[in-house]
Amino acid sequence: MHSFRRFQLKPAPRPGKALTSPSSILLYCRRGFEKECAAEILVQTQAAGISGHVRAKENSAHVVFVAHEPEILANRAARLRFDALIFARQRIFASGPLADLPVDDRITPLLDTAAGLQRRYSTLWLETADTNEAKELAAFTRKFERPFAAAAAGLLGGGPQAPRLHVFFLTSTAAYLGYTLPDDSAPWPCGIPRLKLPRSAPSRSTLKLEEAFLVFVDRPETMLRPGMSAVDLGAAPGGWTWQLVRRHIRTTAVDNGNLDPALLDSGLVTHLRTDGFRFRPSRPVDWLVCDMVEQPSRIARLVADWAADGAFRYAVFNLKLPMNRRYEEVERCRGLIEERLAAQGVSHRLRFRQLYHDREEVTGFLELVS
Repeated sequence: MHSFRRFQLKPAPRPGKALTSPSSILLYCRRGFEKECAAEILVQTQAAGISGHVRAKENSAHVVFVAHEPEILANRAARLRFDALIFARQRIFASGPLADLPVDDRITPLLDTAAGLQRRYSTLWLETADTNEAKELAAFTRKFERPFAAAAAGLLGGGPQAPRLHVFFLTSTAAYLGYTLPDDSAPWPCGIPRLKLPRSAPSRSTLKLEEAFLVFVDRPETMLRPGMSAVDLGAAPGGWTWQLVRRHIRTTAVDNGNLDPALLDSGLVTHLRTDGFRFRPSRPVDWLVCDMVEQPSRIARLVADWAADGAFRYAVFNLKLPMNRRYEEVERCRGLIEERLAAQGVSHRLRFRQLYHDREEVTGFLELVS
């Protein structure tokens, strides 16, 4: 049985009083999307037979699922795949919150809790929520990191496949402590890839596709080879096309608007001024990418139509979400695609993720499996 409870901190445990297993799941998300993040972790844990409740404070940029029986959470954690989550930037198996950490010795209770998880760790990440208020803690975490890492040295050095140790500070005297598994989590601190906008890119939207490739493409040497073909629907001014061109992928850019002239000068881009919903390639392409501003269900149907016709191998597409029932809308779009491809007998893999560079939207990735 799941329920919602008001967030409340507990006092830090005394030294020696260690937890034997994680009691919570800590999730980082985009500010304002706590409700959606909470809804999907409840769906996922319920499907795995893990009962609990959620602590979700509006605009806090994080959510906590508290297991009613930590032993069941520990035993069934492998059923909870991070890559199945949409709105979570990071997922951490955590202890209960530590409050009232002594100002003169925060290290001891944190180490006690870390050791109580009975893990050796590969590395240490000190983190805060992605909010303006939490950013005020940056100076504190920078100052605290070196002495804490030195004190935790005996717990580190577990090798690259060992769990990462996370300390998530709510304030300078309150924190969650937990771990992630390298093969089932985001590989960046706070779940945020720090990407720099290239000077020659036509728009900031280029970072969305770059991040999508980092998140979804697990075989870049075969999935993003030079000489591949692509179609970019809604291409102007060319931010997504730019990412394809830099990988030497021949691209048909479909948009009635103007493209950056440098892209046309590359010799890799054909610009077609036509409606992205009417265009179809004369032969299948390797990649379809689409960042058109349109109702999400219409984009989902468009992608499903292309996939049913075998018109691409891989697709990245954005769904612009409504103000309300955003999680439900993504699941509705998932259903539209899944139903169409099931009817056609098309084997595929479909994932969604709200990327750091997304705003009121999520990014979908569809791979057709031969």
